[in-house]
Amino acid sequence: MATAEQIKALIRSHLDEDDDRFHTLALQVAAHEARKGNNSLAQDIKGLVQKAKHQKSDHIVQFPDELNGLMISETTTERISQLVVSEDHKERVERIAHEYRQRGTLQSHGMEHRRKILLSGPPGTGKTLTARALAGELGLPLRTIQMDRLTMKFMGESAAKLRQIFEIIADSEGVFLFDEFDAIGGDRGRDNDVGEMRRVLNSFLQFIEADRSDNLLVAATNNIQLLDRALFRRFDDVLHYKLPDEEERKRLIENLLGSFAGPKFSFSKAAGYAEKLSHAEIDQACLDAIKSSILNGKKSVSGELLTKFIRERRASLPID
Repeated sequence: MATAEQIKALIRSHLDEDDDRFHTLALQVAAHEARKGNNSLAQDIKGLVQKAKHQKSDHIVQFPDELNGLMISETTTERISQLVVSEDHKERVERIAHEYRQRGTLQSHGMEHRRKILLSGPPGTGKTLTARALAGELGLPLRTIQMDRLTMKFMGESAAKLRQIFEIIADSEGVFLFDEFDAIGGDRGRDNDVGEMRRVLNSFLQFIEADRSDNLLVAATNNIQLLDRALFRRFDDVLHYKLPDEEERKRLIENLLGSFAGPKFSFSKAAGYAEKLSHAEIDQACLDAIKSSILNGKKSVSGELLTKFIRERRASLPID
């Protein structure tokens, strides 16, 4: 068996999230076991290390230089349980994750899991968080494609860059988020539409129709009314997001403040003051209140303090 020092070193490298060190130590343990004649155990350890390295490399994609900054890859830690939405809405998101996990079973019956998802709603209502939660829940990298940058930076060659993106989708795994999707998804019949955008949209429709990967493709838009109707039948699910209602605002503030809420804090009053604010705006107001309390030596956030920052957020927005 491995020595006590080897075991401690393995544990330390795991806690430090030093994968390279962990793999090196594991191979040293394998060599130690091989010298003792435990060849079967040594081979098992080597096999596990190689499998771990292979799984890690699957998440690494070398983007072409011209796509740097256009497609961003990251590991997320969010979970579906963190979404503050209606139970029906959360159930639909959980269904997407469940079908992904059981995609092999569905494929054995000649069916596909839902993997082309359109998210619509006002800014800050949870669209990006949903994509992050799906990636975190499924242990997949989140790869975000900045669609507005695609059209601005690569005018005249956007369709070609889009082809490169779908080639990456075919060759790697992940949750692919097409952010600011209305940048290319505008109605093809609009008078002010330009030929370039028509070509990009037509290319996207062809690429998404032809895609046969197992990946989740998520498109997010703030203006679903601007989207071409031909897009909708290409998606397996369309989820509409809205500003949080009173109960959702209350739950959101409870989650965000946590132990920072004072003993007499009224979540109902705070939720009332936060009417017409988005999830992201309430998040920022709570964060500002917590930081203010910390910097002023306070152990908790009062209702008056949070109300102050909620008012600041409301004053900066075009709402009544």
